Amino acid sequence: MTTTVGKSEGTNGTAMRAQWAVGDECTTGGLPLIDDAAGVAPKDARALSKLFFNRLQELEEGTAAYQYARNTLIEMNLALVHFAAGRYRNRPATDHEEIIQVGTIGLIKAIDRFDLSRETEFTTFAIPYIVGEMKRFFRDTSWAVHVPRRLQELRVELSKAKEELSVVLDRDPTVQELGEHLGMSEEEVLEGLVAANGYTAGSLDTPYSDTDGGAEGEGRTLAETFGACDPALELVEDFHSLAPLIEKLPERDRRLLRMRFGEEMTQAQIGEELGYSQMHVSRLLSRTIAKLRAGLLAQE
Repeated sequence: MTTTVGKSEGTNGTAMRAQWAVGDECTTGGLPLIDDAAGVAPKDARALSKLFFNRLQELEEGTAAYQYARNTLIEMNLALVHFAAGRYRNRPATDHEEIIQVGTIGLIKAIDRFDLSRETEFTTFAIPYIVGEMKRFFRDTSWAVHVPRRLQELRVELSKAKEELSVVLDRDPTVQELGEHLGMSEEEVLEGLVAANGYTAGSLDTPYSDTDGGAEGEGRTLAETFGACDPALELVEDFHSLAPLIEKLPERDRRLLRMRFGEEMTQAQIGEELGYSQMHVSRLLSRTIAKLRAGLLAQE
């Protein structure tokens, strides 16, 4: 048994007609058996899609016939995905095959949500789903630093507002003016401006040239211009905190600290000079250090 739906083929404008065999009810649900659905001509794909959508609504989800109808619809309409992806072919740092995969997800969503009763062409219905999925992909992957979608959308709004206000004001708008234009607070505008910095990121290996540094600044990378955390800074803070505590100590305790940590004398040398035993010097130092430690902790 064969279907009357034709497949258009041709060379130099000559059209030829071919027919698809109808599969059995269990496997194809009585639909035409199409081996190469992706190779169906666009004109035939539109006609066949109506037939398949009409039958898809009658088939039970999860059956072999339902899966055949749905999968064939996907393959027949992949040309829509390639058409939509064509506009992003020259987009930098983008894998075309990845765009096709994302667009196919949009196509599948359109197929699952399409309703013939609306009397809308499937092409008209599907393209916004496909393009929307691609734009969502670019929005989620184009940022160098991941930020919430709310801030990603706010960046676009701020960019448009800046362009509009720059034309009207003949200068860059202020944060307050952007907020009034968009109907939001200055805090929200600032949050969006800060988040926009995460859209692109520069490499630390980028050559860096300091115009004020002369020849010495040439040949360096950006990473080499960054300073490192100086551990001695914490010591400076500790010294400032210790100074008033040490001043409150008795003269003998201050002298012990000076000899032990300033002059770097051993406990035996301190005991010999002061006439104390080494054990007594050790106890005095331990008690003094514990008192200073307690004072620092109380300040924190």
